[in-house]
This record gives sequence, C-alpha cells and structure tokens, in this order.
Amino acid sequence: MADRIQELQIEIMKLKQALAKEIAERVPEPVEDWELKTLGGEGVKLSELFGDKSELLVIHNMGRGCNYCSLWGDAMIGIAKHLGQRCGFVLCSNDPPEVISEFRELRGWDYPCVSGDGSGFARAMGYMNDAGGALPGVSAFHKTEDGSIVRTGHASFGPGDDFCGVWPMLDLIKGGVNGWEPAKGKVDQFCSGDEESPCCCS
Repeated sequence: MADRIQELQIEIMKLKQALAKEIAERVPEPVEDWELKTLGGEGVKLSELFGDKSELLVIHNMGRGCNYCSLWGDAMIGIAKHLGQRCGFVLCSNDPPEVISEFRELRGWDYPCVSGDGSGFARAMGYMNDAGGALPGVSAFHKTEDGSIVRTGHASFGPGDDFCGVWPMLDLIKGGVNGWEPAKGKVDQFCSGDEESPCCCS
C-alpha cells in the first residue's frame, strides 16, 4: 500500500512538471488595462498593480459571502510577502471597496486588495458564471516592454487544489474532511450550515 502511494505521488509530481511546461509554452493572451478600484474607492489600472515588477498575480476572490474563499484568502497571508519579492500580488473581489476593506481587517489580510465592482474584469478573465456569480481562482499577468499586458496562465481554486494546503493535510488524517467547513467571518467563527449561518458553498 505504501509503495502504491509513493508511486502515485511520483506520478502526480511528473504530471505537474508536464503541466508547468505546457503553461510556459502556451501563447500569452492579450488583456486590456482594466480599471479596478482601490479600497478607498479610487480608480486603479491593472498596469499599476504590477508595481516595479513585470509580473503580477491576481487572486479572483468570491468575496465576503464565501467561507471557502475566505480560507483561500487566509492561506495567502503566509506567502504573499514572499511572492511579492518576485511579482506584484493582489486579491480582487467584486464586493464594493468598503466591504472588502472591512473584511480584510476582520480576516487579518496583510496584502493588497482591490475591487472589481462594476467592471467586467472577472467575467473577461473567466471567473464569473453565466448567472453573474463570481468564481475563485488566480490569474498571472506579464507587462511587456511596450506596456501592454498579457495573461500567461490561470487556474481555478477548489478543495484539493495546489493553492491551499489545508486540503492535502486533511487527506492524511483518519476520516479526511469529515464534514468540516472553513471559518466564516472571524477566524474563530465557523459556518454551521444552519438557517442563521448558511454555508454559501454547500
């Protein structure tokens, strides 16, 4: 059994390496310089979010109403500063700036956040469904020498992905997830799934 587990782990690692190669070789996708909003409500161009870097990661977050996206947002706390040494990094949700600002403080997110409220950014990037609901994920952008922007890769978020370490950890314990839900609101308040505190992602 242990040998089979190791075989699968090696197989998955090789597939991840192959996937990374495919992403690197894909023709970049031209992207317009979208105008988003700072948490103060001022307009900010996508190009400005790069800072002094030529690369940018944008987290597509579903907003305050999603406890799962809150977990993914929390997971970025430990890595955002490290990523920031290599590229620009920002979380974007479609909540209004004041809602994001309040929730950012509540969750203790110490990295830049912006609002896509009123823009077509999420839909254009493929992170909004036909009903207008936000979808979670991440997009990677590159600013070329002439100032134009291209998207070099993107991926959806969800339980078991490579972007939140909680899920593979839970796979290792007896019973796995076993009905567990991520924290909602403050990190010590849990989504109960009842009528007063419904789970938005159940």
